[in-house]
Amino acid sequence: MSVGPAKRERPLVLVVEDYQDAREMYAAYLQFSGFDVAEASNGIEAVEKTTELQPDIVLMDLALPRMDGWEATRRLKGDSRTRHIPIVALTGHALAGHADGAREAGCDSFVTKPCLPDALVAEIRRLLDRPAPNEDNDASSAHPRATKRQN
Repeated sequence: MSVGPAKRERPLVLVVEDYQDAREMYAAYLQFSGFDVAEASNGIEAVEKTTELQPDIVLMDLALPRMDGWEATRRLKGDSRTRHIPIVALTGHALAGHADGAREAGCDSFVTKPCLPDALVAEIRRLLDRPAPNEDNDASSAHPRATKRQN
């Protein structure tokens, strides 16, 4: 049985990344920053875990085995059970065409790797519209290459 976002004390972030070291690094920093984290290593797991866990947001690497992040995003945004969940595309490609393609696939935001952890957390908070817990001032801002999808 999944726990809906309204019943959580901390937002749940699903980190979808095929490189274990990168996935663990994101997870550790996000937990340190006040988030709960679930992990997936390919697009099929991303679709299954998003449907099951109903995370507050998904960080989706686009270059994944078994099913790439583009297709996983299209499936999640095409499903009434998951289309409301924001998806941040993570990619090592900074080309404008990748950002446009990510938005067309349904991503709500696009962040180029490597990115500063604080910038990624700021982008997650911006999409969730949640201020940092116990933070007097927020010195970080959304990553300059991260853009919100226009509906």
